[in-house]
Amino acid sequence: MQPFLAHPFDSDRLHEECGIFGVIGVADAANFVALGLHALQHRGQEAGGIISHDPGTGFNSAHRFGYVRDNFTKQSTMETLPGPLAIGHVRYSTAGTKAAPAIRDVQPFFGEFAMGGCAIAHNGNITNADALRRELIERGSIFQSSSDSECIIHLMARSIQRNIPERMKDALRRIEGAFSVIAMTRTKLIGVRDPLGVRPLVMGRLSDGAYVLASETCALDIVGAELVREIEPGEMVVISKGEVESSRPFGPSTGRFCIFEHVYFSRPDSIIGGRSVYETRRQIGVELAREAPVEADLVCPVPDSGTPAAIGYAHESGIPFGMGIIRNQYVGRTFIEPTEQIRNMGVRLKLNVNRALVKGKRVVLVDDSVVRGTTSRKIKDMILDAGAKEVHFRIASPPTAWPCFYGVDTPERSKLLAANMSTEEMRDWIGVDSLSFVSLDGLYRAAGEAQGRNNSRPQYCDACFSGDYPVAPFDQLQRGFHMKPGSETASATDHAAE
Repeated sequence: MQPFLAHPFDSDRLHEECGIFGVIGVADAANFVALGLHALQHRGQEAGGIISHDPGTGFNSAHRFGYVRDNFTKQSTMETLPGPLAIGHVRYSTAGTKAAPAIRDVQPFFGEFAMGGCAIAHNGNITNADALRRELIERGSIFQSSSDSECIIHLMARSIQRNIPERMKDALRRIEGAFSVIAMTRTKLIGVRDPLGVRPLVMGRLSDGAYVLASETCALDIVGAELVREIEPGEMVVISKGEVESSRPFGPSTGRFCIFEHVYFSRPDSIIGGRSVYETRRQIGVELAREAPVEADLVCPVPDSGTPAAIGYAHESGIPFGMGIIRNQYVGRTFIEPTEQIRNMGVRLKLNVNRALVKGKRVVLVDDSVVRGTTSRKIKDMILDAGAKEVHFRIASPPTAWPCFYGVDTPERSKLLAANMSTEEMRDWIGVDSLSFVSLDGLYRAAGEAQGRNNSRPQYCDACFSGDYPVAPFDQLQRGFHMKPGSETASATDHAAE
C-alpha cells in the first residue's frame, strides 16, 4: 500500500504525532488494540503498527501505511498477531522522514535484549534526539529508522540494569521533551509519562487481571474498558499477572499538560483531568462570546472541530446556531491526482456552504485555530460567494505564534500567520469584517482554571501561544531557533527536581 496522502485542506491544520494503545490479559489482544487504534485514528492517519506476544510463537508484528480500517480488520492479518499481550501505534510524523515515509519509521519499535524482547510505542517528541543519536552512533549503535523514538531502544540496550523496566527508566532519564510511552515485554505491559505530563496517557480495566493503556479515554470506550485513572506526570506503571506497580523514576514533578489537547487534538467524547473535552470546548465558545461579542444573525461552526465552541458562542450570545457549512464525511485520501487546479478546490472537496441558510446573513464563523490562514481565507470566500452580508471570525484558541516541539507538527515560525501579523493585520489579510481570538486567560478558565493562567507557574504547556517553553528545545536551539527573551529554559531534569 502507498503512503497516506493528506488532503490539501489538512495542510493548514496542526497535527498530533500519534496515538498509542496497549492491552494485557485477554485472548487475541491484537484485536482489542486494532479497535483502540481505530478510536485514536484522529491522532495519526499516516501509518499504524501492532506488535503482540504469544507464549508459543513469541513476538509478532505488522506495520502498514494508511488507515487502521484498511489494514487491521482482515482476519488473515489479525491471525498473524496472536497472544494475550499487544501494543499499537498510529502515526503522523513530526520527527523523522516526512516527504517520503518509510515503513521502518512506523512504530512500535522492537529490541531484543539479553533478558528478552521489548516493544515500545511513543507519543511525543524528544527535543534532544539529535544529540543523543550522534552520541549513540559514535558508540556503535546502528539505527534502523529516522524516528527520534528509536533512541529509547538504543539507550535501553546500553543500560547495565538487569530487567527491562529498570533499563527503560535509565533510558528515559536521558531524554528531554515530551513522551508518553507504552511498552511490552513477554509478560508485562508498561506505561510511562514524562515529568511534565505533556502528552496524555490513561489506564483502564477490562476485567479482573485485564488492563488497557491508551492515549485517550475514547479508546477505552470502544473496547468496553472502565477508566481507572490517568497515568500521572513522571509516573511509570508496570502491569503483570493482574497487578499494577507504580514508581516515580524522575522524582517529584509538576505537570504541564498540553492545553491544545483541550482545544483540538483530543476527541470531544474523551475525558481529560476528569473534565469532558466537549464541555471545555463549549465553554471556550462561552468565553469568546463574552470577550468578543458582535451583532450577527447566525453562528456557524467550521466543522467538525469548531462545532462545540460555536454551540457555546451561540448559547451565550443569543444568536441562532446553524450548520452553515456542511462537511463531506467521505473525503479522506485525495482521489484525484493533486494538480494545482485540484489543490485550489481542496477546501470545497471537504466543505460546502449551506447557501439557503447563510444568504443575506451576518455570519459568525467559529473555528479552532488559525495556523497559516490560507484555509480561513478560502472559507471566507465560500461564505461570501454564497451571499452572506458579513463574515466575522471567532477563534477558539489564542493566536498560534510559536512552533511546538513536543509532538505536534507545526510549521516553522516564519509560516505562522500570528508570528508575523497583529490581529488587525490578520483580519485584513483574511478579509473578514472582524477577527477575534479567545484570550489565554479565557482558554484557561474554559479548561477549569477559574482564575485563569498563573503566569509565574503556568498550569499547562501553552508554548504555541505564549512562547513559554517548559523544556528548552535543545536540538532546535542548536539549529538556530530563537526563544522568546526571558522564557523558560529549564531541562526536564530541572523540572523533575522542583
